[in-house]
Amino acid sequence: MAFMEQQTPPLSGRKPPLDDTVPLIAVIETTQSLQSHTEYIIRVQRGVSTDNSWTVIRRYSDFDMLNNSLLICGLNLPLPPKKLIGNMDREFIAERQKGLQAYLNYITRHHVLSSCEMVKKFLDPNYSANYTEIALQQVSMFFRSDPKWEVVEPLKDIGWRLRKRYFLVKDKDQPKDKQVLSWVDLGPDKFLSDKDLQSAMKLLSSLSHPNISTISFATASESSALIIRVFNEKGTLRDHICQVKPKEPFLKKYCNPKKIQGLELQQIQTYGRQILEALKFLHDKGFPYGHLHASNVLIEDNTCKLLDIENSLLGLPSYYRPYFTQFRKINTTESIDVYSFGHLLYEMTYGRPPDAVPVDQYPPAPFSSVVSVLQSILSTEACKTGMPTVSQLLQTQLFNDVLLFNMEKPQFKISSKLKEALKSSKECLEKRLVEEQRTIHQHKRLSRAQSHHGSEEEKRKRKILARKKSRQSTYENEEDLSVKYNNNSAGSGASSPPTCPSSPTPQPGSACTILNMCGEHLQHLLFLLLLLHLLHHLHLQGSTPARHPSHPPVPTAWAGVPFSAPFSPSAKANLKKQKPSIGAVLVCEKKSRLKLSSFLC
Repeated sequence: MAFMEQQTPPLSGRKPPLDDTVPLIAVIETTQSLQSHTEYIIRVQRGVSTDNSWTVIRRYSDFDMLNNSLLICGLNLPLPPKKLIGNMDREFIAERQKGLQAYLNYITRHHVLSSCEMVKKFLDPNYSANYTEIALQQVSMFFRSDPKWEVVEPLKDIGWRLRKRYFLVKDKDQPKDKQVLSWVDLGPDKFLSDKDLQSAMKLLSSLSHPNISTISFATASESSALIIRVFNEKGTLRDHICQVKPKEPFLKKYCNPKKIQGLELQQIQTYGRQILEALKFLHDKGFPYGHLHASNVLIEDNTCKLLDIENSLLGLPSYYRPYFTQFRKINTTESIDVYSFGHLLYEMTYGRPPDAVPVDQYPPAPFSSVVSVLQSILSTEACKTGMPTVSQLLQTQLFNDVLLFNMEKPQFKISSKLKEALKSSKECLEKRLVEEQRTIHQHKRLSRAQSHHGSEEEKRKRKILARKKSRQSTYENEEDLSVKYNNNSAGSGASSPPTCPSSPTPQPGSACTILNMCGEHLQHLLFLLLLLHLLHHLHLQGSTPARHPSHPPVPTAWAGVPFSAPFSPSAKANLKKQKPSIGAVLVCEKKSRLKLSSFLC
C-alpha cells in the first residue's frame, strides 16, 4: 500500500514524540506596556524539570479568544472582564495580571481542559501543526491505495487526544454498515520495531473476544497508524452515564454534563465482570493494554467491549497517566489497568469521576460491596502499598457470582517471536514510567524541604540555634583568655587575690576578675580613700548620728582627734599611719554603710 511505502528514517535522526499527558505549568512573570496595549510574558514549563521551559507573550485579547473557544465546555471560567477606559493604569494591570494567573491555574489543572488542543496551542509552540490537515493527507493516501473505502463525514473532536482524528467511513461493498476510521500519530512509548509493529497490527483483526471491540482493518507507517472498526450509534459507557450523544465534541460532552446518572448494582456487577474478563484475557496473552477508561468501553446489547487495544502498540500515553505517575507502586501495565478500573468503577457508581485521588472519603452509596472494592484500589493505603490483581478482583463478592451468558470462545494467536517483542516493549514502557515516577518523587521531596526551610517556624528555630552558637562561641573565647591569664600568673609566681566568701565565683572576663588582677595593695588604697571621704562627710555634718541600742558605742574621737574638730595636717598623717576599725565606721550612717559594703563585696 502507498500508505506503507514510506521508508522509516533512522532512530537517531527522528525527533522523539511529545507526551501530551505531561502537565504544563504557566506563570506570568512580568508585563510590558506598549503604546496601545499590554503584553503578558508567561513562563511555561512541561513537567517538573525547570530545564524544559520557555516563554510566550500573550495579550488580553489572546486570552479572550481562548476563553471563547472553551465556552463549549459549559464551565464558568474565571477570566477577568474587559475594560475599555483606564486599562493602561499600572494598578489595573497588576490586578488584571493576578486574575489572568488564576485563569491559567484553572485551565492547566483541569484534567480535561489541560489536554485540549486550544490550551496546548495557547501555551506550547510545539503544537502549532494542523493535525486535521495531516490526518486528511494520510487518509487520502490510504484511500488511493485501497479504493473500496469512502469517507462519509468527519467526526470532529469526539476524542481527547490532540493528534488523533476520526472519520465516519463505509465499505463500498457494504454501504449500509457505518464504520469509524481513526488516524493517530505514534506516541513516546512506541518501543516495537517497525516490522514487529506491522506484524502486531495485522494480528488485531484476527482477535476475537466477546468483550473486546472487533477491528476491521489496522495498519501503521513510520509515524502514524490507521484503524477501522464498527461504529456504534449508542456510544460509549461514558456517553451512557452522562446521557449525551456520541458525535458531540469531547469538551461539550464530558467537561460539565448536565445529566449524570450512576448505574444500578446489577449493571455495575455485569459490566465490571465483563471488563475484568477482557483484561485478564489480554494479560494472560502477554498483550499490554493500560488504556481503560469510560470512553474506551462500548455498550452493545448490554455487553461491554473494550476499545483502542492498539494504543499500547503505538506508544500512546494513558488517559490516567498524570494520576498514576504520582504513585510509585503503580509501575506495571497490569497495575495501571487495575487502577484505571477503580476510576471506572467509581464513575459507574456515582455518575462522575472522583475529584481527586487517592480517595479515602466516599459519598453515601447504596452498595457497600462496591465501596469496599473501591477502597482496595483508590485509598491512600492501596496506592502506596499495592492494589489487588485482576484475578483477585474477579474473586471478590461483588463480581464472583455474576453469570456470563455469551459463551463465545476467545481467539488470539501470537507467535513466540512477537511475544518476545511485546515483552521487551512492555519492559521499556514500564522502565520509562518508573523513571518518570522517580523524577516526580524527588521533585516532591525537594519542594517539601524548601517549603519547610522557608516556613516561619523553621526560621524562628534557626534564629534560636544561631544565638546558642554565638553564646557558646563567646564562652569558649572567654575560657581561652582565662586559661591564658592563669598560665601567665602561675609563671610569674603571683598569687590570686582573695575574694569574698559569700560572693559567687567570678566568670572569666568579668569586672570582678579585672579587679582581682589589681592586687591586694590596690584594694587597700581604695579602702583608705573611701574611708577618708566618709570621715570628712561626717565632719561636715557637725553632729553625731543616733546609736541603735544593739550597736556598740560610737567613738567621739579617732587617734586623739575629735570628729567635730577640723582636720589638721598632723591629724591626717596620724590617720594614714593607723588602720581604722571597720565596725566603728559601719555604724555611723546606714547609707554610707551600704555604699561601703557593696564596694568591698
